[in-house]
Amino acid sequence: MQIAHYIDHTILKPTTLVADIEKLCREAVEYQFAAVCVPPNFVKKAKSLLEGTPVKVATVIGFPFGYSAVEAKLAEVLLAIVDGADELDVVVNISAIKNGDWQYLANEINHLMPVIKGKGRGIKIIIESGVLTDEEIIKCCELYGAAGIDYLKTSTGYAEKGATVEAVKLFRKHLPAHVQIKASGGIRDYAFARELVEAGATRLGCSAGVAIVNGAPAAEGSGY
Repeated sequence: MQIAHYIDHTILKPTTLVADIEKLCREAVEYQFAAVCVPPNFVKKAKSLLEGTPVKVATVIGFPFGYSAVEAKLAEVLLAIVDGADELDVVVNISAIKNGDWQYLANEINHLMPVIKGKGRGIKIIIESGVLTDEEIIKCCELYGAAGIDYLKTSTGYAEKGATVEAVKLFRKHLPAHVQIKASGGIRDYAFARELVEAGATRLGCSAGVAIVNGAPAAEGSGY
């Protein structure tokens, strides 16, 4: 398994340095990762560093808690597109999910989708599966699957529980075949990464990409 091709090499900590982005992009090219995922303010830098390579640039919207107003998320989306992001990992309003406000969530995705897809960008929807019930996850699969997103993503990496094999299997069971799955949060070794891919994930968001590829466990405090 060419695990590197599944990996979104990620750094999203608030203390991220330019040097961190430069290292991330060098490693992404060296190991042939699918993409880098960087904070919005580093999209331009990453795009310039990766020019002429197949590595995509992803960034986050409404990160990490998802409760920004729809208008604020739209502004973030537009800026990310202008800066050159290829893929947008959007945290939806998790509070709305927990409150069963599916009308709000439908309105949110219906405002974001035309802008993102109209510019030919990829959209990954983050639902924070670790804090949701199976019923809530299934409803998300139905809503976002019908909306035509590219990926449903398990986690931001900031909740108490990240990616699980069970969540990925539940996603796959209830999503349309054309919607892919991105697992993220707590993926630090090759064995777990492989389990997630075998369960149905086609992208893995992790900061431990190099350690995963090398088959070595990352340090416990590696973050995302």
